[in-house]
Amino acid sequence: MSAFKRKRGGQGPANKKAKKAKIVADKNEAPVKTEEETKNEDVVIGPVSKGKWTNKERVLIFSSRGINFRTRHLMQDLRNIMPHSKADTKMDRKDKLFVVNEVCEIKNCNKCLFFEAKKKQDLYMWISNSPHGPSAKFLVENIHTLAELKMTGNCLKGSRPLLSFDPKFDKEPQYALLKELFIQTFATPHYHPKSQPFVDHVFTFTIVDNRIWFRNYQIIEEDASLVEIGPRFVLNLIKIFGGSFGGVTLHENPHFRSPNLHRRELRLTAAAKVREKQMVKEMHKMKKSDGKEDLTKDVTADVFLTPAEEKPVHIETEAPEPKVAKKNKHKAFKRQRMQKARR
Repeated sequence: MSAFKRKRGGQGPANKKAKKAKIVADKNEAPVKTEEETKNEDVVIGPVSKGKWTNKERVLIFSSRGINFRTRHLMQDLRNIMPHSKADTKMDRKDKLFVVNEVCEIKNCNKCLFFEAKKKQDLYMWISNSPHGPSAKFLVENIHTLAELKMTGNCLKGSRPLLSFDPKFDKEPQYALLKELFIQTFATPHYHPKSQPFVDHVFTFTIVDNRIWFRNYQIIEEDASLVEIGPRFVLNLIKIFGGSFGGVTLHENPHFRSPNLHRRELRLTAAAKVREKQMVKEMHKMKKSDGKEDLTKDVTADVFLTPAEEKPVHIETEAPEPKVAKKNKHKAFKRQRMQKARR
């Protein structure tokens, strides 16, 4: 007899399949399920979207060299809450901003969030529609990351957010342009491969004190209330350009003050306070010195003073006699002594 290779789960030749045993149940008993039916029951089919991914918006999030740890964590938080984002290495400071358009083209991205650090303390953010524009430059203030806030809210990673805008965005043209730029940048495209078919958090953009406040909230299903997740930051608009990272200036914020100018004013006010304190100290010293009496001078000593007699002024009309020199007087006196000694 020729030996046949055995398969796992059955005997016989390799090219023959093992027959499945059919179990005939009685009419009163429940029908017995086969192995394939039990396997299909254990598998949970996930929600598969049958739509087509047409809006292929991709956002490149990266920065220049010189950023601090808080900016790095903020960038990582934005990448986590934006599934349609991409990352790249830090850009050198010597490179011009037009190079960012080439980086976006290499990464196949049509939107860009570029963080530019200056003096290791000022952070600027560019939101650009690459490569044709428009683009906007902001000063980022009051940054709070997810790890720093430790909020109670939470959301599914990769879920699509709702975008909520302040009614002021529809009143002025520069804010209407920014609204459209924010929608195209922060909104996750429908049917994106990395996104989840759920909407469980909200991005809010509020205009307060001529600044745009960004917040991220969780939507609770029970009562539809909002719980903040984070991160949070404030955008102070500087300029809106017609091109990507440059071009014609479409709008310039008249209320913007440079951080260098702000720090200079703080230093001047501190110096003025120091000068004022010094002047107050000098005034106190002068008042103390004027109020004190001079105890070294005796006031009663003037009582016993008698006025001196006035002498008549003598005016000489003749020339005075010539004075004899001291040497001649000494010689004459010496001669007299010699003569007396001879006698």
